[in-house]
Amino acid sequence: MTDEKKADRADRPAPAEPSAVSPATGRRNVVAALVILLVSAGVFGYPLLRGGGDTTPTDSAAAFTPTESNQDPSIRIPGVTVVNYGGGQHVGPQDQVAYTRSPPMGGNHDSDWAACNGVVYDRPVRSETLVHSMEHGAAWIAYNPDQVSGERLRLLTRRVQGVPYSALTPYPGLDQPISLQTWGRQLKLGDAADPRIDQFLAALRRNRYTHPEFGASCQALGAGKFDQDQPPPYRPAPPISSVGQPGVAAEVAPPAVPG
Repeated sequence: MTDEKKADRADRPAPAEPSAVSPATGRRNVVAALVILLVSAGVFGYPLLRGGGDTTPTDSAAAFTPTESNQDPSIRIPGVTVVNYGGGQHVGPQDQVAYTRSPPMGGNHDSDWAACNGVVYDRPVRSETLVHSMEHGAAWIAYNPDQVSGERLRLLTRRVQGVPYSALTPYPGLDQPISLQTWGRQLKLGDAADPRIDQFLAALRRNRYTHPEFGASCQALGAGKFDQDQPPPYRPAPPISSVGQPGVAAEVAPPAVPG
């Protein structure tokens, strides 16, 4: 080798040796990566779990869409109560029904229905009108105003506002924070992020197989009828013992079938 080539090699920097990574450092790097992954999954996955109010069912709710071969998927939802009511039974606008369930979920009802095309009411509404809405295919979400507010109320509102065949109302004295009703079906729960809410709505809202007058109007009836801006006020149901007295009608329903 010539002296010139030896000098050229001497001037080049020696290649860097690979840095050694201790087993402890490697484990710390793996743990850090897992933490980042889990946090990301929590941030982006939680809205999918809670259902956020999108009109498209969440992944967990998609399996509850009714079909000809699976007409009532709600029977697979834990906590759902089923009562088989007949339809078409009306009372006058000043009459009350001695409902056996609170909120009611079917039976005799007002001849006028409550507007239910995605209406969020800021006050309690006459139950007899909402029962008529459910006969048409609507889902009614009721909440205890003493227990549900803030973010919990916003979660419920996003599930209803602007969504056809839906209504949301406060309901004084409700024995659970939240109660969902469609015709002959009810689910009571305590958490506005519970995935069963979206499952219930996917299974039963506008379910052609479970509503006696599926597809009938949910629009406001107008002047002299049901006024969406000034709805008839809520009154607690009279006791069953008062059935037969002037202005009090029976619910007219068979015993509940366990859900």
